[in-house]
Amino acid sequence: MQHIRLTLIGFGVVGQGFVELLANKQQYLQQRYDTRLTLVGLANAHHGFIYRADGLDISLLLQLAKDGRSLIEHPEAVHGKTALEGLQATDADILIEASPTNLRDAQPALSHIHIALSKNMHVVTANKGPGALAANQLFELARQHGVQLRMESSVMAGTPVISTIREGMMGANITSIRGILNGTTNYILSAMVSGRDYEEVLADAQAQGYAETDPTADVEGYDAVAKTMILAALVFNHPLRVEQVERQGITAITREQVQAAIDAGNRIKLIASLRQVPGSDELIASVKPLILPLSDPLARVDGTLNAISIQSDTLSEVTIIGPGAGRIETAQGLLADVLACIR
Repeated sequence: MQHIRLTLIGFGVVGQGFVELLANKQQYLQQRYDTRLTLVGLANAHHGFIYRADGLDISLLLQLAKDGRSLIEHPEAVHGKTALEGLQATDADILIEASPTNLRDAQPALSHIHIALSKNMHVVTANKGPGALAANQLFELARQHGVQLRMESSVMAGTPVISTIREGMMGANITSIRGILNGTTNYILSAMVSGRDYEEVLADAQAQGYAETDPTADVEGYDAVAKTMILAALVFNHPLRVEQVERQGITAITREQVQAAIDAGNRIKLIASLRQVPGSDELIASVKPLILPLSDPLARVDGTLNAISIQSDTLSEVTIIGPGAGRIETAQGLLADVLACIR
């Protein structure tokens, strides 16, 4: 049986979801994949880094988090002040990076990933910053050290988009991608179909936990822009700067505009788009509300669901629909990437 040691950075909603999934799936993973996954290192911004070579007690970690207590209360664990310090001083086979996204400079996640790859560790990340701002650089570093860098969870949580395109569609020439990549905005636009105003639906989304108290990253399109940049680098090998993605949010969409679209047999959706200009290296990228006919596979994707349609020379159109956020959903994407690294 393989014994794989994991270090996890980030113990918020996603990190705790991964640890919980790891505990629940341990017996299944051993039987199905002949692999035992052991969490040996863990860090968060508040308590620093803890490490125990024989493995950390997952049940205890989850209880500490639930009670709002410090990770350093874990017995027999070595304590470091920061994740960077801990990574440099300890060893593991795979780093799972689930710290909060920073789209300004991708730090500190970018440094975490640099260190891990340089130490010949595979890296799995749900953090959008490194993939959006430095994907090609990081993939080259991974190649130099003979390890894997995977980021399935950074685009549509556990819904297998990146792996489908990069592995399931190997050999196909991808010409364009269109997608609904943000669940908050899709929930709002879907709810407005019933005749409600944007402000009313936004308040409802916040009350249900679908939207943050400050929803700017979602409703102004920044979250979808980051995911578009990741897809540009991973699928088209064409890194983009933020300003190269045309962006328009949904805050100006009115009830009357939504109703007019319905009356014409259409729907309004916030669509992320990447299109290769035929015969050139130019990639046209945008995130903006579009009016779609009901015949479009993205038009009927409602609620918090995400979807992506991929056009290629051999498969005219492949559409994938699934959850694009969620605690366990994102953890599933991380787990799938961990198993892919082991494979």
